[in-house]
Amino acid sequence: MERALESLPTPSRASPATPHSLRSAAPATGPEAALDAEQRKELLRFVVVGSVDDGKSTLIGRLLYETEALYEDQIAQVQRATRTPAGAGEIDFSLFTDGLKAEREQGITIDVAYRYFSTARRKFIVADTPGHAQYTRNMATGASTAELGVILLDARLGVLPQSRRHACIAALLGIPHLLVAVNKMDLVDFGQAVFERHVADFQTFAAGLRFASVTCVPVSARSGDNVVVRSSRTPWYRGPTLLELLETLPPSHLDPAAPLRLPVQHVLRPDLEYRGFAGQLAAGSVRPGSEVVILPSGRRTRVKAVDGPDGELAEAAAPLSIALRLEDEVDVSRGDLIASAEAPPQVARAIEATLVWLGEQPFDPTRAYLVKHTTRLTPVQTLSVVWRRDLESLREVATDTLAMNDIGRARLALKRPLMVDAYVRQLATGAFIVIDALSNATVAAGMIEQVLEAGEERSPLPPSQVGAPERRARLGHAGAIVALQGERERAAELAVALERRLFDAGVLAVVVESPEAARACAAGGLVALQVASKGDTTPSEADALLALAATDDVESAARRILAALGTMGC
Repeated sequence: MERALESLPTPSRASPATPHSLRSAAPATGPEAALDAEQRKELLRFVVVGSVDDGKSTLIGRLLYETEALYEDQIAQVQRATRTPAGAGEIDFSLFTDGLKAEREQGITIDVAYRYFSTARRKFIVADTPGHAQYTRNMATGASTAELGVILLDARLGVLPQSRRHACIAALLGIPHLLVAVNKMDLVDFGQAVFERHVADFQTFAAGLRFASVTCVPVSARSGDNVVVRSSRTPWYRGPTLLELLETLPPSHLDPAAPLRLPVQHVLRPDLEYRGFAGQLAAGSVRPGSEVVILPSGRRTRVKAVDGPDGELAEAAAPLSIALRLEDEVDVSRGDLIASAEAPPQVARAIEATLVWLGEQPFDPTRAYLVKHTTRLTPVQTLSVVWRRDLESLREVATDTLAMNDIGRARLALKRPLMVDAYVRQLATGAFIVIDALSNATVAAGMIEQVLEAGEERSPLPPSQVGAPERRARLGHAGAIVALQGERERAAELAVALERRLFDAGVLAVVVESPEAARACAAGGLVALQVASKGDTTPSEADALLALAATDDVESAARRILAALGTMGC
């Protein structure tokens, strides 16, 4: 079907010329050559996130429109459906992705929508995710397969709580690169000061997250400024356009040199002569002769043959779906893992993980939960929440529960072993979901941080019967953590002196080293003066009410602590 972009109004651009990246690199000699050239292009999956009404769907619609990824009937249909006072010919770009009736009626995104487009350099699969807090689970689903994230900020509103939540989830999911599109710049007269203020706010927040790069662009998705073509209305911005960044930022492809991980989905036994173990390669590569280990049994063997969709293969790499034939008759079933014998994952019955709580009902320790990890399903013996992330400050707030959209740390003891890697090293075997055993609803997504040693998976203590308000009333002040940074010896001297000075002022303080001890003391109503452990000079500020330098003087440091405690209502 022919494209009909030429019949539509020309978007507002700095130059009417088509960007070089959108032109064909070379004329194709026929359909087969064109298809072959398209298949050879590098594929990038990215997700567009942000708060509600920041313009995510409009931005994606603009990209599809500008890259000629739309057909004539699609464009005509959206023109007819567009309801704008600007007159005939206007296009509501959000309608290219918001296809559900409820989405068009309310002008919001509810479900994740995937769209495909390509340029001369790359082909793209983009996920349009909802911005409403109640649909955060859909956002996490769309971001789970992305290699790059685009987060939108409304130029009138700046960084909102949902913007922070989406950025935090994107970082937890291991997305390395983030593009920050400050949208609706036309509504603030393309003001440079407005853009720079929002960039500074977001960069300050994102400094505590694990992004390899954060790049900011001023755009207007509705009028097309700096989306595909550089805008004359932002002469102060000299960086690349959004599409240029999408074409040039490095993708995070699966590493073929990574250790082999093949979760077994099915055992193929079509006849007495064939026995293959089928699944999708989660990581690494495999070839005939490779030594592998079957987990959790620990049996070792070698690969006899690798079968793909079209027959036997000399080698296969992730994410291909294959079937392995093994040299020895070993017991392998669904839920087992075939892994590299040289670098196997850990077999664990207890893990510590970061959870994104997706269920409408908060975590309930009396309910039964299941964990789905790769192809393995196991009941949860105990699940205890350690802390919740404050999305304003990124501080870790001690708690024993998580509500919908909360992000926190938890410890899980499992009735069956899992074969795991830390999520930061291996996404596929480091991620899992938590399922309510009664309703079968997915209530949380988890990223494994570490395997717990034997004994650490014991059942948690029952919750305290003494609340924080009672402790504050009895002691006269709230519990808090004060981080003392710098040379350990000097920090320890200051801590001991402060302990005496605060005690004389009626404040119960104690000197500690570990973050766990500091959190426990603060939860008990004490002021924990945390000194760096031996060999470290920077205790974590994540939980700290206040951070002091080891060179501070005792009196001024004490006054700052007392003033800070006063702001807590003490």
